[in-house]
Amino acid sequence: MEEGENSAGTSGGSYNKLIYHDDLSGDEQTLYSSQEKQQVSMSMVRPGSSLDHYKLLTVSLAVLAVILLVVDIGLGVYYGKLTDGQHTVMDIGSEVSKLQATYNTAVQKRDEVKNELASEIREQQVTKWEIEHQNKRSKDYKKKSDALQMEIAAIKSHIPMMKEGCRHCLPGWIFMESLCYYFPFSDAISRRGWQEAREFCMKQGGDLAVVDSREKHLAISQLINSFQVSIRSISQSGYWIGLRDVEEEGTWKWHDGTRLTEGYWNDGEPNDQGGEDCAATYPRNNPFKAWNDAPCTHGLKWICQMPPTFAS
Repeated sequence: MEEGENSAGTSGGSYNKLIYHDDLSGDEQTLYSSQEKQQVSMSMVRPGSSLDHYKLLTVSLAVLAVILLVVDIGLGVYYGKLTDGQHTVMDIGSEVSKLQATYNTAVQKRDEVKNELASEIREQQVTKWEIEHQNKRSKDYKKKSDALQMEIAAIKSHIPMMKEGCRHCLPGWIFMESLCYYFPFSDAISRRGWQEAREFCMKQGGDLAVVDSREKHLAISQLINSFQVSIRSISQSGYWIGLRDVEEEGTWKWHDGTRLTEGYWNDGEPNDQGGEDCAATYPRNNPFKAWNDAPCTHGLKWICQMPPTFAS
């Protein structure tokens, strides 16, 4: 009986399974099929494949960790270098600031030295100018001293004539060629035109010199040559004499109306340039070329002449 029941149960169970399968809808069959496939798939997966998967994952994570570690180390090194670079930049900036300060100090000292040098150069230039000025003054003093020495020598040489002049002429006049002559040698006496010079002589009782002989001319030339100052230009060294051609150009007459018979003109003279109507004698080495005509208003020294006061 039990066997029948078991058989029945078994057959029933099989029947039920058959019925159950037949009664399932399409969706349910699909669901069960999927579950079965999953179970089959899971049952088909071997334990060795899962282990390899885990190992691969572990290795990947380890590699990633190593990569991250390397990146971290690299970033650390880069940050360290960057920090060192910043320190280096700061140090360089500090050095640049120090160099700039040193440069500014050097420039300031250079400018101070340049100013001192410029001041020294100016002082040296002033000293140089002062030396040149003193040398010039020394040369001028020497020329004046030489001129004074010449005047003293000339006066000494003419002391005999002056002594004779004291006997026969007014004070300051020189006795020469039997006449009294006046020469305003001193530079303290201003130069005058021909007419003004004649008026001076006439106030003294004389007149401008009449040089009507060779002896008179040579004596006068020797005297004015001995008093010639080398620093004075020849144009300012002349002496008016009593000769002019105001009445007729080219006809030279003495102030007493006597016509000139022999003159001692320089080469090319008289040339009457610019109304030169009065004659003057000049200190020249060649006394026979001593005369020039000049404008009568030109300022020159002059020579007065008068007869002796007392006969010897």
